[in-house]
This record gives sequence, structure tokens and C-alpha cells, in this order.
Amino acid sequence: MKLTLAAVGKARRDVHAELFAHYRARLSWPLDLKEVDIRRKLPPEQLQEEEATQLLAQVPDGAIAVVLDERGKTLSSAEFANRIGAWRDDGVRDIVFLIGGADGHHESCRKRADLLLSLGRATWPHMLVRGMIAEQLYRAQQILAGHPYHRE
Repeated sequence: MKLTLAAVGKARRDVHAELFAHYRARLSWPLDLKEVDIRRKLPPEQLQEEEATQLLAQVPDGAIAVVLDERGKTLSSAEFANRIGAWRDDGVRDIVFLIGGADGHHESCRKRADLLLSLGRATWPHMLVRGMIAEQLYRAQQILAGHPYHRE
């Protein structure tokens, strides 16, 4: 199973990038980072649409698309792990996590989502969300392996 994180914006070398790299290195599943960055000044609606086009281009045919959205479903770590495990067991080859820009996702991303996922009601910096997803993927891996990393 291959995991991809498709995200708006270019990461700088900072604590957010280090957090992502830390958990990415601990994963046994491959996790690719695909960054999309629109440099043109566009009205918010056009910018969302352009970001969506570039994000959705990172989703291969047959892949599961998990769209990070504040209106999405909130899952516990165990529920998230079970969802990942079910997809793995069903033979899913690709799971792509989409992180939108400052104005959120265009409706086309939400419509494509196999899972609309929320990390809670708080607003998180987009660069921090990358590390949070990487940690939750590592936690899911450990839960599925029966490792004590996750304690309820």
C-alpha cells in the first residue's frame, strides 16, 4: 500500500517539516509528499479551483482520496487505524490525503473524497497538519501491528 500526502504550499525547513520527516521515517508504508503551489494572485474562488485541479491530479485512478476538511468526520485513532486496515485488507493500492490551502477545499475535492476527515473543530496550520497526519498514520500502523505505542 502506497500513501501520498498532496498538500497546498511548499514546506520550509522548520519544526513542521522536521515533525513530518520524523514520523515519515518511522513508517513502514511508503509516504510520498506532493506539494502544489500556485504563485499567481487569484481571487479566492479561482485559487480554490486551481488548487483542487492540482491536488486531484495527484490521485491515481482507483485510489482512495481522504480529504482533510473541518466539516469532515472525526475519527478516533483506533477508528482511523481500522479504516486504513480495512482498505489495506481490501487490496487498496493507493491512499491519497489531500490538504487544501488557506481558503479550504473546492467542492470538487469534497465530491471526490472517499473519506472527508476532520482533525477536530480547531483550526490547525496547514504545515502542522502534515506532521499530524504522518503521526496518525504511524499510530495506525502500530495499532494494526498490535504494538503498545498506542494506549487507550
